[in-house]
Amino acid sequence: MLAVGLVGLEGHLVEVEADLASGIPGFLLSGLPDTAVCQARDRARAAVLNSGETWPNRRITVNLLPASLPKRGSGFDLAVAAAVLCADRVVPVDRLTGVVLVGELGLDGSVRRVNGVLPSVLAALRAGASQVVVPAANLREALLVPGVRAAGVASLRQLLGFLRGDGQLPQTCEPEGSEPADESTLDLSDVVGQPSGRRALEVAAAGGHNVAFFGPPGGGKTMLAERLPSILPVLDDREALEVTAAHSVAGLLANDASLIRRPPYQAPHHTASVAALVGGGSGVARPGMASLAHRGVLFLDEAPEFGPSVLDSLREPLEKGEITIARANGGVRYPARFQLVLAANPCPCSSPAGDRECSCSPVARRRYLGRISGPLLDRIDIHVELLPVGAAQLRYDDTGPEPSGEVADRVQKARVAAARRWTAAGPGWRTNAEVPACELGRAGWRLPRSVTLPAERYVDRGVLSARGYHRVIRIAWTIADLAGRDRPDAGDVSEAIHLRVRGL
Repeated sequence: MLAVGLVGLEGHLVEVEADLASGIPGFLLSGLPDTAVCQARDRARAAVLNSGETWPNRRITVNLLPASLPKRGSGFDLAVAAAVLCADRVVPVDRLTGVVLVGELGLDGSVRRVNGVLPSVLAALRAGASQVVVPAANLREALLVPGVRAAGVASLRQLLGFLRGDGQLPQTCEPEGSEPADESTLDLSDVVGQPSGRRALEVAAAGGHNVAFFGPPGGGKTMLAERLPSILPVLDDREALEVTAAHSVAGLLANDASLIRRPPYQAPHHTASVAALVGGGSGVARPGMASLAHRGVLFLDEAPEFGPSVLDSLREPLEKGEITIARANGGVRYPARFQLVLAANPCPCSSPAGDRECSCSPVARRRYLGRISGPLLDRIDIHVELLPVGAAQLRYDDTGPEPSGEVADRVQKARVAAARRWTAAGPGWRTNAEVPACELGRAGWRLPRSVTLPAERYVDRGVLSARGYHRVIRIAWTIADLAGRDRPDAGDVSEAIHLRVRGL
């Protein structure tokens, strides 16, 4: 029998073999199973008996190969039960050649849905499996993988009938609902005023940059962050599979699941722990909200209220685009290439009137914003100071603010230009924010000193770090892409500095 073992989002084909021997009846399961896998013996026995079959009264040994790979979860139940019955010659084994079985058994013989079916099916397909059998409740999810032959079973009795030739498994069909989800009702036209914030959001969307908004309450920081997904391009097939797989492992896909085409949006509360944000937990390390925001937006409102260790845990994924969670019995990796958006009030009192009515001392203000560490802020490309919105800006005219659709068109064109440029230059970078600093200095893309001179002056003055300098150059490339120019000019670099350095 064949099954799939998941380590993070990476699936490995597992061979399930069973042996029946004389001796005292018992059941031994080997191959580094966790507690859930070990308990498969009880679920499988009850399911077989309640399906009208006889459980062999012999010494049963079930081995999961490769033995060095940790096996976790209840998705091995169906393969374990089938292996035991095939070893007992109750059902023929030839019809299961090259077929992968994934599913949890109920005591009544029903096959229950499991998490992680999408990455499991992907792994089976890549390993050359001829067919995948999954719980009926997971069939639609399995069919999201292009080119797969999948079937769903609702009970062990149904599977055994198919193996004996008494029936057929449910016919596979093309999945429905692979189109983008319903459009969000949140639109940039809802945001009045704040031209600098809107410009920063457009640049961030076009280049994949991280952004931090600072300003008094009611200035539009949260509204801008919530509308960032509305101007991001829809996910392509590869990105959609990555995002949907992460949600599958987390158990967040419904029975009528479709590929997630819209960039996800996650906004954890400031009481979130490190494990909730980057993943973890006892036993199997689950993906955190950073991984659920993969290819989308992670918004941290009231950022200084988060714990310092929670904020600093984002430094690795911001650099690498993935999260590695180490455990004593092995580690897992989850993708986490998201756009980070921070929002912070300037001081603890958070007066809506801003500095005019602030009662905080300069020391208190510095201490409050100092909760966001310098190394984390240095990894955020764009820093924007938002001012309070005046009464005149609250009056809508006939045209109103520019809607998300118009901004999204410019963002899409800029991303296409960046992808065309960097894909031809290297190993498939898609956005300006992903390009390594060493690549920016190569002969083909090095900007002349007359263009980069404003940024170099800020480096010499100690305002920009080396990392900040390269982020300014990346932002300048994005500004040029939005303007339809092949290369940035000095004006683009100056605007990038303005977006990078607060108070200019």
